[in-house]
Amino acid sequence: MATRDIIAIGGSAGSFDALKLIVQSFPSELPAAVFVVIHLSPRTRSYLSDILQTATSMLVVQASDRAPIRHGTVYVAPPDRHVIVSEGHIHLTRGPKEGLQRPSINVTFRSAATAYGSRVIGVLLSGMLDDGAAGIWEIGRRGGVAIVQDPSEAAFPSMPLNALNDAVVHHTLRVSKIGAMLNKLVHEDVPQISRGEEIAPREMSRFSGFTCPECHGPLYENGHPAEFRCRVGHVLSLQTLFEENTSVQERKLYEAIVALEEGVDLANRIAAQNGGSEHEDLKAEAQQLRRSVDVLRKVIEERSMPPAD
Repeated sequence: MATRDIIAIGGSAGSFDALKLIVQSFPSELPAAVFVVIHLSPRTRSYLSDILQTATSMLVVQASDRAPIRHGTVYVAPPDRHVIVSEGHIHLTRGPKEGLQRPSINVTFRSAATAYGSRVIGVLLSGMLDDGAAGIWEIGRRGGVAIVQDPSEAAFPSMPLNALNDAVVHHTLRVSKIGAMLNKLVHEDVPQISRGEEIAPREMSRFSGFTCPECHGPLYENGHPAEFRCRVGHVLSLQTLFEENTSVQERKLYEAIVALEEGVDLANRIAAQNGGSEHEDLKAEAQQLRRSVDVLRKVIEERSMPPAD
């Protein structure tokens, strides 16, 4: 028999205070390794490991490539790197983003579930969109325990809500209760999945008809929960794909406005150099282009944006 000795915690907007409260509850000799993935700016130095160290007697370090996995240690994902949990050690990679994020919660959750199966506990905290939902689903699929922060107290409940909608969640708890639950679960014996019971990875073989917003390649879809993967390796959920496509639409509208306004200026400039009928035709074209610009600006201004949750 093994114990639940791998804890993976993911969060985004509004999750820092919750994370700090959870690590405060850990004893220095916690019989588990803890992996923390918080969405970070890729160009900003992270002091998260230093801040968390002030809140716990456990050792807190920024994850490093090929570092051994040890109990009693909190490993914090660095900016712009995925943390992949392997048997006995960690890999860092700057592989394709998942859900437009690097580090991605799904990458760490999924890799931990693949490497450690029923020994994994996944915890998903406050955040926007739905990074972590597919990872929580994978942890549950392989016999692990899935915990989400109670959406009613989350500053941004989207991530917990999406996990509750898409995956089997074993515990929905207020942050003040999560630490105690983790300290209980790490002492439970669990059966490990034998090699003969290994679960096949999910296939992405059906062309979705959509294109990747990151590289514009074709996206292939799996089943439930829905994820879309391109040839390069970018992975997006349906909600994240919708959100990014909305941003792409607005960018394209502004690109069209720029092109049309340049057309207005060019038509007026050439009209100034020409007389007769050509002058009038060019001035008319400039006016037509200006009307098109006004229409596009009105489309952007009046567009409603209902929540996708």
